[in-house]
Amino acid sequence: MATRSGSGDKPAEGQEWPTHMERRRWPREPSPEKEDRLDVPPALVPLRFSTQDLPPKEQFKAWRSHMAPLVDVHLPDERSPDDSFFAEQIGWRLDDILIVQQRAQAYSYVRDQAMLRSSPIDHWNVGMFRSGRAWTEVSRHVTETGPGEIFFRSLGSPYRGRITDSIAVLVFLPYELLAGDASLLQNANNVVLSGSLAELLISYINGLEANLSNLTAAEVPRIIRTIGDMVVACAASSTKLNNNQDQTMGPMERAHRYIHLNLHSDNLTPDVMCRALGISRTRLYQLFEANGGVLNYIRKRRLLQAYADLSNPSDNRPISQIAEAAGFDVAANFTRAFSHEFGLSPREIRKTAASEHPTGPVARATQRYGTTIGDWLTLGG
Repeated sequence: MATRSGSGDKPAEGQEWPTHMERRRWPREPSPEKEDRLDVPPALVPLRFSTQDLPPKEQFKAWRSHMAPLVDVHLPDERSPDDSFFAEQIGWRLDDILIVQQRAQAYSYVRDQAMLRSSPIDHWNVGMFRSGRAWTEVSRHVTETGPGEIFFRSLGSPYRGRITDSIAVLVFLPYELLAGDASLLQNANNVVLSGSLAELLISYINGLEANLSNLTAAEVPRIIRTIGDMVVACAASSTKLNNNQDQTMGPMERAHRYIHLNLHSDNLTPDVMCRALGISRTRLYQLFEANGGVLNYIRKRRLLQAYADLSNPSDNRPISQIAEAAGFDVAANFTRAFSHEFGLSPREIRKTAASEHPTGPVARATQRYGTTIGDWLTLGG
């Protein structure tokens, strides 16, 4: 496996960093000012991938396998697959959000229609460059991103591009998290976010990155809401609406959007979805296979919406009414399913909704993840 537990701060013997690549230690140890919180267990355990300790001929092959669920990667024309290739990623799961610290030598990448048809990945992707440059094409429009800039991209649409030796921070947000603003976000696909709001987002990600190893479970839900709100605000200020966004959506993204818009409908069934999306029942099941099936996915989305409703201090509906909206006719069944999903009962969530440190779903720090970036992205959902 191309995984390791070392720090990855310097290349292996005989292997040099690209000359312009910044040598930078990712934050891993609690800072002195956090000592008063050592009695609170951290919420996040980093996921690691590196080619550093592999034989040179195996390095790019390992990187290509690691990235295969997301993009098909290729070396620049002047490079041989037998040459050494350094790449490292450290991933941090904040519930369904994935933050990836990446250092890699130059490569090109493609996410095509064939990959979209078979992929459960349709996340929103925000990326910030520390060094290096990237050129990405979506629908014949090329966007260039450089140091200090931040891009926004939909993984539910095809794209291709190339990147130089680089250091970057990548944030992946599940489609459902921002589904209510899908039309706006789809029109921001493949743009460089700009303006004062983008500068605030960059500052927030910088501060968050420096404290990833110190976060507690109680802080995670608030961070997720903040990132989501800031991304939507940046996209709104950087683009104009376009009524043709559906034409570039992949089938998974369209399915997720349909579920979001009809989440509380009694007619949200596989047969109705197939007719609305123009796909076969077999194809629908294939799309949601990684999620345990389409019905399981809908059930979880409804439970997540119920969690959000119960966490909202201004939502005074009885728990039985929220349970009914989530598709549960019997309140006891709702409580059982909710507690199993989040490790906390509906009443516990409501009780702590107005507290200074709201309770979040049980941290997934102990969950076992696979070794590809696709595993990192989908196993948390």
